[in-house]
Amino acid sequence: MKIAVFVSGGGTNLQAIIDNIKSGYLEGVEISLVVASNPDAFALTRAAQNGIPSTVLSVKSFASREDWDEQVLREVKASGAELIVLAGYLSLLGSAVVREYSNRIINIHPALIPSFCGAGMYGIKPHEAVLKRGVKVSGATVHFVNEHYDEGPILLQKSVDVKWDDTPEVLQKRIMKECEQVILPRAIRLIADGKVIIENNIAYVKE
Repeated sequence: MKIAVFVSGGGTNLQAIIDNIKSGYLEGVEISLVVASNPDAFALTRAAQNGIPSTVLSVKSFASREDWDEQVLREVKASGAELIVLAGYLSLLGSAVVREYSNRIINIHPALIPSFCGAGMYGIKPHEAVLKRGVKVSGATVHFVNEHYDEGPILLQKSVDVKWDDTPEVLQKRIMKECEQVILPRAIRLIADGKVIIENNIAYVKE
């Protein structure tokens, strides 16, 4: 199964996917394209180091959001990707891409949806909100993507305890390592194996 991985920053989740392909856990999975929202994303370096084709498609570089949306769709289709994986991607996908790849786009969100999600909740912000609210458990969620922030079917979740002395940065790193980099490759494996069913905005995993 070919996948397109969308990134905006350092690409730690992209690296987790690459590592799981190399280890054989994601046997039969190939990253056919890395799409970055900005040219300074270190994830592009990771792609180059592993011989993975990449492109930069910033919405700011296009005359309209619709033009950007259509170009993203063209690039992804040309790569042969069957699944889009948003791995730390900070832009909201356009409607053309979402329609064409309905139930074939997944995102990793650094909190336990439906808490601490939605517009503006990205990067360090969910972790700041978690600590400000004083919740005792946080984690990450892999969900399918629709045209609204974090509202698609939930596929996988994993939690960690929030410690009394956590800072947003410490919590962010722990969730990345113990949650995001664990469940994102697992979600790709489940989809590649045909074990995911979506009904009425709920994702079910066949045992």
